[in-house]
Amino acid sequence: MPKGTLRGAPPVPDDDLTTLRTTLYLVANKKLGSDLVTSLTQTIMNVRRDLMAEQPIFAQITAPSTDADAYLALHPGAAAFYNGTQQSFMDEYGNWIYLTPMILGGLATVLAAAWKFLGIGPSPNDTPLDTLYALARRIRKAATAAELGTIEDEIDEVLKAQRAKAADGDEDAVDATTLNIAAHRLENLIHDRRQMLASGHAVVSSA
Repeated sequence: MPKGTLRGAPPVPDDDLTTLRTTLYLVANKKLGSDLVTSLTQTIMNVRRDLMAEQPIFAQITAPSTDADAYLALHPGAAAFYNGTQQSFMDEYGNWIYLTPMILGGLATVLAAAWKFLGIGPSPNDTPLDTLYALARRIRKAATAAELGTIEDEIDEVLKAQRAKAADGDEDAVDATTLNIAAHRLENLIHDRRQMLASGHAVVSSA
């Protein structure tokens, strides 16, 4: 023990003193997180360095044995500090940061495909032609002339919207020839359905 280690007046001890050495260990529960123990170990060693000039006894704080067969196993967090293997935030979580958007994107694609396959809710990708073809099924099921009139109004709205898009130069607009063919087919279906309703035939089934 160096002279004056314990300070006082007069200094204690008054000369260098040889004593029995007792090793004290600061231990941590194995369940403590490695990051926490790494931070604690780094703080202790930094404080030791800063206070050694005023308190020489702090020089006796040293790193424990880092050997794998040490009597007391070194906590992984402390070992990371002493061995210089501390991981930065990106080292530790970089893979998750990189992979998480990819995983979430894949899940979203699978869910969207399943949603569409099950036919839940309206499809945002339905084209005007899909809408017109769906009207054909409604025409076959129509039970009154009023329903047919409503369907005719919907056909007119679809055609009007597509002509407006074409006039504005929208590349997604369906060409006029295709629209006219689809509309002509629907008009024939409406005509045939009106005749059937007028003749008094009952609706038995539809396809």
